[in-house]
Amino acid sequence: MSQVLSRPASPAAPVRPNAIVVVLAFAGITAAVMQTLVIPLIGDLPRLLDTSASNASWIITVTLLAAAIATPISGRLGDLYGKRKIMLICALFMVAGSIVCALAPSVTLMIAGRALQGAAMGVIPLGISAMRDLLPPEKLGSSIALMSASMGIGGALGMPAAAAVAEYSDWRALFWASAVMAIGVLALIWFLVPAAPVTSTSRFDPIGAVGLGLGLLFLLLGISKGADWGWDSTTTVGLLVGAVVVLLAWGWFELRTSDPLVDLRVTARPVVLLTNASSLVIGISMYALGLIVPQLMMLPTETGYGLGQDMLQMGLWMAPGGFMMMFVSPLGARLSHARGPKVTLALGAAVISIGYLAAIVLMGSTWGLMVAVCVANSGVGFAYGAMPALIMGSVPISETGSATSVNTLMRSIGTTISAAVIGVVLAQMTTSFGGVEIPSESGFVTGLLIGAAVAALASLIAVLIPTKASRAAEDAIEHAVPLVDEPELTRR
Repeated sequence: MSQVLSRPASPAAPVRPNAIVVVLAFAGITAAVMQTLVIPLIGDLPRLLDTSASNASWIITVTLLAAAIATPISGRLGDLYGKRKIMLICALFMVAGSIVCALAPSVTLMIAGRALQGAAMGVIPLGISAMRDLLPPEKLGSSIALMSASMGIGGALGMPAAAAVAEYSDWRALFWASAVMAIGVLALIWFLVPAAPVTSTSRFDPIGAVGLGLGLLFLLLGISKGADWGWDSTTTVGLLVGAVVVLLAWGWFELRTSDPLVDLRVTARPVVLLTNASSLVIGISMYALGLIVPQLMMLPTETGYGLGQDMLQMGLWMAPGGFMMMFVSPLGARLSHARGPKVTLALGAAVISIGYLAAIVLMGSTWGLMVAVCVANSGVGFAYGAMPALIMGSVPISETGSATSVNTLMRSIGTTISAAVIGVVLAQMTTSFGGVEIPSESGFVTGLLIGAAVAALASLIAVLIPTKASRAAEDAIEHAVPLVDEPELTRR
């Protein structure tokens, strides 16, 4: 049966579109800051919390797991019960998680607080999809690009700020500051973001939510902890096999229920499928740079290839790359408007690949690596703005939140895979320095080459997105032109 995708009726009194964009972008920046908040602390957390390094590593792992599991669920809840309402709940998670971490006397409570912070990451895809409901067509493309870039901006701000606080103040001040930011997000959404019309009449799928959550937990836990536990260990193999079994059973159930958590038939459409595939691969490529460059910068100069920077200096060298995402996001929106988001996505992935190659050539200096990070993050800015446009222009309005969240999930899975792959490369290609095994220069170069190759693959996948369907999607986004949801369209 044919469906028609069109913009829902506008709210009775659309209030201040510019304020909505600023508030939602700030919410995204705040959520992203919380992801990088503990990185400067990770070496000291075992001492600060009187625990082992293995236990302390869960403080980062649990945030990733909670974000991946909660994001698609919060997206679907937003479609069913209102995106503003679920964004407010996400903001409450941010506040609660920050306060728990600030007060945590033990690693257990710190892990619980970080899980709450991770669960709040759904605010980013919810904010992107809410823009489709609330903003006038002429502002939508650039606003989506800015909201997508907020993740890079948050990371750019979060790491040097956290490093400075960790070095010159009490480490708990980091979490009190994040609590203040989260309270600001909560208040701004409450007062300045209106409720959009609820367009879905379906019911929530609790069985689908549990199945997807378990499948993702097994998958991401197996990937992220495989190097620590051993890739051939019973635990790792059992988790990965369990993930395949659970996700296959989940998919079988979702195809047979009338109100699925994720409509797999929609995700199988060429535009959505290829965009999500490209998102997965871009997630792998973009995260590799964030793993490699900080290590290169902070290794001692006596190694012959390390640049001898401390954590704060490294964060400041990395920061311009995050701001490049904000700078290029309006340019990407203009390119999408002129040539279609498919072109912007393909170009963005290609620029990421160029950034990796530049890092290989320029890895002998801090300035060179900063330039390479700026180039790569420019490509990320183009790609991140194009992906939501492709998704939202190709799914029914009643599934915008869910589909956008699944796209974000694919990037999260990509970053987890990247951490595992690059971790294995750097662990296997080592050299001895001062009696300690550290990643070798050839290991870093290999990691950068992998990033370049994977980004090039993402560009190739983007090129395969059907052109006419991509242009129809862009018309639906930019001009509120109804998009007829015909198999004929997606096959062209």
